[in-house]
Amino acid sequence: MFQVVTSLAAPDPPVHSESLRETLRMAAGMFRRPQPVTVAMVVLFAIIPFYLVIGVVVAGGPVNVPELALDAAVPLQPSWSVVYGSLFLAALLPGFVVHQQELLQRAILAYLALWLVSFICFLAYPTAAPLHAKVAGNGFFEWALLAIYGSDVHYNCFPSLHVAQCFLAAFVCYRVNRGVGAVTGVWAFFVGLSTLYTKQHYILDVIAGALLAYAAYLVFLRSYPRDAIPELDRRVAPVLAAGAFAAYGLMLVGFLFLYLYGG
Repeated sequence: MFQVVTSLAAPDPPVHSESLRETLRMAAGMFRRPQPVTVAMVVLFAIIPFYLVIGVVVAGGPVNVPELALDAAVPLQPSWSVVYGSLFLAALLPGFVVHQQELLQRAILAYLALWLVSFICFLAYPTAAPLHAKVAGNGFFEWALLAIYGSDVHYNCFPSLHVAQCFLAAFVCYRVNRGVGAVTGVWAFFVGLSTLYTKQHYILDVIAGALLAYAAYLVFLRSYPRDAIPELDRRVAPVLAAGAFAAYGLMLVGFLFLYLYGG
């Protein structure tokens, strides 16, 4: 009896003891899985330029300004431009984290629906962005903010497609790994704040964008069973998500180099 009790009391050996190198090897191997190019994927990329076309169309007519009193209390803070610019992660995160074909195809359909619904809103309820205050200073953050102002259209604000894409990326990651979904959800929240501090959107734009992303999640992603995600995919998801954030970090370094030495 003593021997049995001792055996039961002994701690279990760790199930997974892979080194960091082995984990990284497995994560890299995820990208070797074949992913077919679907019609939805092609259509999604094909309609993106219409964002600019709609901006030109509505520029000549009356536009709405969904401003609240609270919007005026939010100050312009150029430092938030680097958070705003992380929109690139909305595309990178699902591409890094999701490697199950069915879930990836559902994610693409969710993004496609998000863009199409946003386009309908832009045409039916054309809006203008907040007036841009003069950007004082010539530091990197101010330079980045002016670059954002110069590259974006002044219309197509409600709902915030910027915010919607980031929240949808977080919801997609949540289906693979709850922890990754929670962390990226916090990131999406800060992206929403950044659209206010850079004076690119109003509060109602941000709320509408987040709700649109949640609606797309409910329609296309929520029904995907969690047990369909292999344990390997779930385990390496944090490493893959970190890789996406590191990729954006490298982009920031490139922009900093361009600011310092671009002339």
